[in-house]
Order: sequence, then structure tokens, then C-alpha cells
Amino acid sequence: MKSIDIKGTLRTELGKKATKNLRKEGMVPCNLYGGDKNVNFYAHENEFKKIVYTPDVFEINIDIDGAKHKAIIQELQFHPVKDNIMHIDFIEVVDNKPVKTALPVKLVGAAKGVLDGGRMVLNLRRLKVKGLVSDMPEVFEINVEHLVIGKGIKIGDLNFKNLELLDPANSIVCAVKVTRVARSESASAEEDAEEGAEGTEGDTADKTEE
Repeated sequence: MKSIDIKGTLRTELGKKATKNLRKEGMVPCNLYGGDKNVNFYAHENEFKKIVYTPDVFEINIDIDGAKHKAIIQELQFHPVKDNIMHIDFIEVVDNKPVKTALPVKLVGAAKGVLDGGRMVLNLRRLKVKGLVSDMPEVFEINVEHLVIGKGIKIGDLNFKNLELLDPANSIVCAVKVTRVARSESASAEEDAEEGAEGTEGDTADKTEE
């Protein structure tokens, strides 16, 4: 998993008024959970641009007034209209203590079904997972070369060392769907096969009559 450093400041005043004033100054109120105690802090919104507006998941080294913490983002809140960051919850990374998060999916290889005219559909762009951060990859790489048209990969088909997938086992991660072109080609192939079979039967009949 990638890592990044940010700097924050401990909050001395809580409540709606103090929170509103922080946001006016371009600051983002944050909570850090999962350690010895919960920590309320804030940081400038620029500190989070590299870790929020990206599909990547980071292990974040947070310096709060000199106190060092390792964490991952647990929850984000955005303004419903302006879309700027309103609040971030972090979960502290503690040695030998598993955490829950969601990691992005990367499909690897050219699926046979796509080469035959099908269309790859990615239903789950992130997979929910539980485990130690040290065991978590940057992305879940899933090989799809074997997939033919009409087939897919479910959560239950996947296995990643030392990690527990939390999505339902029957959830479809990706699948190769039939397209109009592929359906048309398949129908044409069937018609050709039928015509070929009829021609063979006709030849046989002619030879019998002779």
C-alpha cells in the first residue's frame, strides 16, 4: 500500500461554531479512531487532495503537533453542492490489529470473451477487505484471460493471502457480456452451420437416388 505524509493540528475547541469557523478558513475537521484514545484535529484541505481525489488507498502518516500516527481513511463527507471535503474519519493502524477498508480492482489480461466480441463489465471497482495493512496490496489484480462470453468472476472465486473479503460471496466482480455484434455473429454462424448441414443431407440424398 502506498504511503503519504500529512500535518494536522490538535483541536482545542469543538462544537458547531468552532467547526464552521475552521471550514471558513479552508480547514477540514478530522477524527482519528482506533488508538489508545480518539483524537480530534484539523488540517488544510490542500493536505488531502492527493489522497482523496484518486482511486488509490494510502497508509497515511499523520503528524498532529509532533505526535505521529499511522492511519487509513475510514469515511469521507463532501459538501452536497460545492463537493469540497467537509469531514474525514481516520482509523489508526496498530501493529497486529486488522482494519477494514476497500481496495481498488485492476483487471489483468485480455479476456477470451472480449476478443470474441463480448464486452467486459466491471461491477465492483473496489472490494471490501479486512486484514493487516502490511498485507494489503495497492490494488487487487484479477486475471480475466480465461473468461468467455457469458461468464464472470464472483467474490467467492477470489482468494488473497491473509486477507478476508467482506462483500457477499455471490457478488459478481466482473463479467463478459454478449454484445449485439457478437450475438449477430453467433446467429450467422449458426445459420451457416445449418445451411452446411442441409447441403450435406441434399448431397447424400442425390447420391442415394443415383
